[in-house]
Amino acid sequence: MTDLPIERHDIEGHDGLPIAVHVVGEGRDLVLIHGYFSNAWTNWIRYGHAAALVAAGFRLIMPDLRGHGESGKPHDVAAYQPDALTDDNLALVEQMGLTDYDLGGYSLGARTTVRMLARGATPRRVILAGMGLRGLVQTLDNGGYYRNVLTNLGSFERGSSEWMTEAFLKTTKGDPVALLNILNTFVDTPEDIIAGFQQPTEVICGTDDDSNGNAQELAHILPNGRYVEVPGNHMNAVTRKELGQAMVDFLTA
Repeated sequence: MTDLPIERHDIEGHDGLPIAVHVVGEGRDLVLIHGYFSNAWTNWIRYGHAAALVAAGFRLIMPDLRGHGESGKPHDVAAYQPDALTDDNLALVEQMGLTDYDLGGYSLGARTTVRMLARGATPRRVILAGMGLRGLVQTLDNGGYYRNVLTNLGSFERGSSEWMTEAFLKTTKGDPVALLNILNTFVDTPEDIIAGFQQPTEVICGTDDDSNGNAQELAHILPNGRYVEVPGNHMNAVTRKELGQAMVDFLTA
């Protein structure tokens, strides 16, 4: 379902960069952060997750990360300092006056959520989807893969993983220069910091997704973590209705 009455808001990122924020629904505030190469529409709206959450009584606040979607995509490397995505989303929480809210993300969005928690964000509940422990404590583990894709576009064998990643980049109309710079923003979060997060946390991952390490391992070290498996791999689990349903079930329990 994509015909939701979505409102676009613009906030200022930590350095004044315009950040597009898509808002829909009424009820409890839920901030959802999309993954790398993606955007709010592709991650949350296109496959019905937003509609399911709105129907469950939530007001969704879905930013496009800098370098993605409808947000600013500067090519200057200075716009991509370590933790820039975290700074932007902490600014979102402040500028939108959020005090009692839930927070979650998919892949890079989950990593950004963890960085926000490490930096003092205080959501009531947390969703970490498409993310394992390794992807948080060794954030550039996949960096070489993405750097290779972004610097060798058009050279990959049809059907290969790199070809599929490039195809996804085309569907989201991603900016390769901005996205390459995004790699500079990644910051590791030590395991002992993650193990200190007290919020009820649902770790959701595709059955065939080990792109960011072991998601069950992540759920296990969280004091109030639980693991939920949905069908699919890293690229297609986000398209499955089971992902949105798992989020609804957790947040309405």
